[in-house]
Amino acid sequence: MLTDTRNATPAVVFLCDVDNTLLDNDRFRDELGDELQHRFGTAARERYWHIYDQRRETLGYADYLGTLECFRAGLDNDPQLLGMSGWLLDYPFAQRLYPQALETVAHLQSLGPTAILSDGDIVFQPRKIHRAGLWEALGGEVLVYVHKERMLVGVQQRYPAAHYVMVDDKPHLLARMKQHMGERLTTVFVRQGHYAENPGGEAIDPVPDMTIACIGDLRRRKLGDFLPAGTVINLPSASLPSG
Repeated sequence: MLTDTRNATPAVVFLCDVDNTLLDNDRFRDELGDELQHRFGTAARERYWHIYDQRRETLGYADYLGTLECFRAGLDNDPQLLGMSGWLLDYPFAQRLYPQALETVAHLQSLGPTAILSDGDIVFQPRKIHRAGLWEALGGEVLVYVHKERMLVGVQQRYPAAHYVMVDDKPHLLARMKQHMGERLTTVFVRQGHYAENPGGEAIDPVPDMTIACIGDLRRRKLGDFLPAGTVINLPSASLPSG
């Protein structure tokens, strides 16, 4: 039974990924490649993605702005360079939200405290979340880490709860989180973006607790759908802690 009336710990906290979970980051990447092609040509576009891949391997997260900083070498007098910077910073991420993404967030908030838990850099990823309207929708309840699956102790300290639900497009990451938290975590795999299929046939252990076709499908789910069988909730959801 998930109750703790002594300190009013929320019964369930919902944690949502951003890229290819709430917004179509694959489309953003495609349009970024098209813009690089248009401004600098094929060779330069390929050089940008080569730098990007190297930095992702080194840093462990997507670093679009850092890649552009490295990409500028030899292009300092190219007027398109500053235009590319503006294109990235002003990209209309609100137009890349998946259908019913905001409605889904609102629905989850009606079931329990809800926060964003994302990987990324400390400048562009928060800006993306702001530009998409997600920061406002979540009331600023946003966490951005280099490797979120390694920060689960900190996440639980920030948002204590009896049970957690993680919504993400990466099944292998969900499996790692489940291995760490066990039955206190329900994993929800959103089959969107380039992780939707597993062409290599790699084993995923444990498999996600729930698989949905699109983020909007969660709007039809009740609180009990996210809990292990036999679980009883007597504690009403509390507000997320400030700060």
